[in-house]
Amino acid sequence: MCTTCGCGAGNVRIEGAHHHHEHDHQHDHAHHNDHNHTHDDGHDHHHSHDHSPQVVHHHHYHGPVHIHYHISAEAQPDAPHSHPHPHDHDHSHSHSHSHSHTHEHEHEHEHEHEHFKAEKQGEDLHFGKGAAHSHAPGMTQSRMVQIEKDILGKNDAIAEKNRQFLHSKNITTLNLVSSPGSGKTTLLTETLSKLDHLKCAVIEGDQQTTNDADRIRKTGAKAIQINTGKGCHLDAQMVSEAIAHLSPNDNTTLFIENVGNLVCPAAFDLGESHKVAILSVTEGEDKPLKYPDIFADADLMIINKIDLLPHLTFDLDACVQNAKRVNPNIQPLLVSAVTGEGMQEWLDWLGSH
Repeated sequence: MCTTCGCGAGNVRIEGAHHHHEHDHQHDHAHHNDHNHTHDDGHDHHHSHDHSPQVVHHHHYHGPVHIHYHISAEAQPDAPHSHPHPHDHDHSHSHSHSHSHTHEHEHEHEHEHEHFKAEKQGEDLHFGKGAAHSHAPGMTQSRMVQIEKDILGKNDAIAEKNRQFLHSKNITTLNLVSSPGSGKTTLLTETLSKLDHLKCAVIEGDQQTTNDADRIRKTGAKAIQINTGKGCHLDAQMVSEAIAHLSPNDNTTLFIENVGNLVCPAAFDLGESHKVAILSVTEGEDKPLKYPDIFADADLMIINKIDLLPHLTFDLDACVQNAKRVNPNIQPLLVSAVTGEGMQEWLDWLGSH
């Protein structure tokens, strides 16, 4: 999971958000220069400061809910603070040095070096059997678990605030997840063309470009693009700010098209009402078994591009059975956004939820 690699830090851009109201202050107190201070009493004070770097990121997110948190270089975040009103942030730092001090921080904890070994299964290696269900070079399983708890704990708190806000406005929110190229955007544009576009809004997630948001806007629906940079998924903070800029109407449906990825989006709650997994028949019927997490939490699995079935050896029954093995409650729908087959069943599902 990408909670262990820190992907995408500082690369998020939300379309139309010139200020983002996201203040990312990096204070690097690494003074490698000698400072001479001359005071009125005629004394010269010579200070040689060698502070080991302490990088602190201060994030101030202003979405429907204002949440501040602080993460240090040791990845030990403070608790989030919610602020129900807009405010200014004036960070002024005054350093008065009257003495010399050097900080030596040695972060080599020999006792933490658990030697992780992959589990050998026949001729194969499995790196997901540890406590963290993942592996990162040089990081212990216990440390990975702690980082995951910290990151997901903060995300889940913001997601719940999103959910409460959306529920208060009677906005049904769908988180659409799939691999790249599954046909999410085409399915979405066809869906919007058959619905009242005034009652729909869309948040688009991609690493770069506004291509998908531009396609959505051509249907007449409101849309905003989130570019995640190096990030491989949307998170609750990004969605919170996008909602603030998009301002969806009350009593509407909000579609969130997540970044195309079958791994990381599974871990990050966005505050949605339902998660919809989309699987193209070109991907193979074993996809739910190979990437189970994305299907485990989904309410609905849309098997898309069924118009291509005559040209493939895709086994529909096996695909549904595989998905049911992962999530017995998942509901399958067979759809072709190109021919329209199955679209009415999809619209009926939307209407009932």
